[in-house]
Amino acid sequence: MISAWRADFEARDFIEVDTAALQVSPGNEAHIGAFATHLRGAGGENRALYLHTSPEFACKKLLAAGEERIFTFAHVFRNGERGPLHHPEFTMLEWYRVGESYETLIGDCSRILADAARAAGVTMLRFRGKEADPIAEPERLTVAQAFETFAGIDLLATLDADGRPDREALAAQAARAGVMPAPDDGWSDLFSKLIVAHVEPRLGFGRPTALIEYPACEAALARPCAHDPRVAERFELYACGVELANAFGELTDPAEQRRRFEMEMDERTRIYGSGERYPIDEDFLAALALMPEACGIALGVDRLAMLAVGASRIDQVIWTPVAEIEA
Repeated sequence: MISAWRADFEARDFIEVDTAALQVSPGNEAHIGAFATHLRGAGGENRALYLHTSPEFACKKLLAAGEERIFTFAHVFRNGERGPLHHPEFTMLEWYRVGESYETLIGDCSRILADAARAAGVTMLRFRGKEADPIAEPERLTVAQAFETFAGIDLLATLDADGRPDREALAAQAARAGVMPAPDDGWSDLFSKLIVAHVEPRLGFGRPTALIEYPACEAALARPCAHDPRVAERFELYACGVELANAFGELTDPAEQRRRFEMEMDERTRIYGSGERYPIDEDFLAALALMPEACGIALGVDRLAMLAVGASRIDQVIWTPVAEIEA
């Protein structure tokens, strides 16, 4: 599969890059945990570093430096994630296009799914008895449409004109949809619970689904949509109810990006405590000021491999999975 994807990207004038896994910041998303380590200096001093949770920051620095079409197969690391669809170390395929719409990435995804099926010698993607045709054009569904259709929730009514969320408005609708809010649930917590309970289980059956136009407060690295600032240029790709990819029309405003990172880390501090707050990569913010308009996407290689070969757990398609902690 990887060989087929490489050939496709190279035929389209993409350059393969290889970014460092050690970074000054692992990323700044509230619900993604990282592995921390230390760099020992010649004089014995230590500097905190992290294994990246995505090669995104490094790739965008390369866009700022003049690259226009790049892709990478990166081993990435996420702490506290283990299950049928999660592994602490996995392979992520990321690619970026300068000067193109983020919707172009949906077409890229179609080719990648088709290449995966051909490489595996199958005609359908499968997971837990569900199927999706990898050749079919993905269905496009907005997040607001999905919430209305599958949960009876008017999601946009819980956001003000600038996209700021109203926790109580969503809590009231969530309760009516059978998702009872906990006292410490924020708007984002409720959004996630509703996605998991009502939306994700219904996506990508028969054909893939591109779930588009996420609320701006759930798209920390994406720019707002021109037609409605409450939502952002973000989509996720699903097949057989499994999330496979996450795409953005990239935000290039460093001040706005800093504000969003601070909000994400405030939320992480609220949930996990101050010791779990990650630093902001100042070089990354400086690069954003130079970065051209671009779109980018991250796709879980192992998850797609699972669906292509009909595996039931992600560690069945990882060459040397990490041993689980004994109870």
